[in-house]
Amino acid sequence: MKTMEDVFEHTLQDIYYAENALTKAIPKAAEAASNKDLKSGLEEHLLETKEQIKILKQVFKSIGKEAKGEKCDAIEGLIKETEGIIEEARTQKARDIALIGACQAIEHYEISRYGTLREWAKVLGHDEAHDMLTQILDMEKAANSKLTNLAVTEANKK
Repeated sequence: MKTMEDVFEHTLQDIYYAENALTKAIPKAAEAASNKDLKSGLEEHLLETKEQIKILKQVFKSIGKEAKGEKCDAIEGLIKETEGIIEEARTQKARDIALIGACQAIEHYEISRYGTLREWAKVLGHDEAHDMLTQILDMEKAANSKLTNLAVTEANKK
């Protein structure tokens, strides 16, 4: 990478890879969840993730690039951690609480990436990409808010 444009494209490829990886990981987390609101929230987020992939394809198109992923070690680590939680939890309650935390870690990663990408798009003059990245960022923030609410109101009750 030599230019801001290169960094932007590389990071876009990272998040594209991440979203595609999450389409495989989210169903496993939803299956492991026992809390009905957590389970349905994960199932809903899977649909949102698939929509985000479609939007990302349009982002790539808007900057004249082919949509392709670049292996994202960060998301691989977060997914591996989530899989470990599923295996290690000895009670459904503990699993649900840990899943909420793991899912929030993933959301925070995505929020940071989309926030950065959105600002870079603005600086680079990619107005259409900026608007689409803002749309995805808003979706991720809403998902995180739902997880926070779930943690406070449901799964974390003693």
